[in-house]
Amino acid sequence: MIEMQLGGLGFDPRNMSPIILLRDLDERNFLPIWIGMFEAAAIAMELQEFKPPRPMTHDLLVGIIDILGAEVDRIIITEIKDDTFYSSIELLVAKEDGLQDPPSEGSKKIIRENIEYEVEVIRLDARPSDAIAIAVRTDAPIYVSEQVMFKAKMVNAEKDQEETQKFKDFIENINPDDFAKYYKNNS
Repeated sequence: MIEMQLGGLGFDPRNMSPIILLRDLDERNFLPIWIGMFEAAAIAMELQEFKPPRPMTHDLLVGIIDILGAEVDRIIITEIKDDTFYSSIELLVAKEDGLQDPPSEGSKKIIRENIEYEVEVIRLDARPSDAIAIAVRTDAPIYVSEQVMFKAKMVNAEKDQEETQKFKDFIENINPDDFAKYYKNNS
C-alpha cells in the first residue's frame, strides 16, 4: 500500500468534470480520480470549513460512526476495473459482549491515551469520492494499492516533469469555493 494525500480538487479542463488529485507523500506519483459534482462539493466544503445548516450525507455517516464508538482507521483505493476505481473504508470497532459479530477483516491492537485496546477491523465497500469525503472529515489516511498505481499508469514526476507541472499549475489555480457556490446554487 502507498500512502497518499489529497493534492488538489478541481476540474478536468477537457470536459469540466470534477477531479480529485491524490499524490504520494514524496510528491513523485499522482493519481487523478474523476468524481461527481455533488461529491466534489462535499469535499470542497469540508476543505473550506464551510458548515451547511443541515448535515450532508458524509457528515451524517461520520456522526453515526462516532456515536457507535467506531473510528475510521483508513481508506484504501483497492482496484480499478474498466476505468472505474473501487475503494473501502476501514473502521475500528471495539468488540463488546452481547453485540452481534460484525463481518470482520480480523482484529488488531491499538493504543489510545496509553491504553491498549483489542478492536475488530471492519472493511466497507465505498466509492472513492465518498471514502475521500469521509477521510477529509476524520483526518483518516488515504492509501492506494500498488496494483491500482500500476494499472492507472501513474505519472512519475521525473519522467514527465513538464506535463506534471502543467497539471499541478492547473490544480493550484482552481478555487474550491467554486464547488461550494455550485452546491449552494443547486440545492
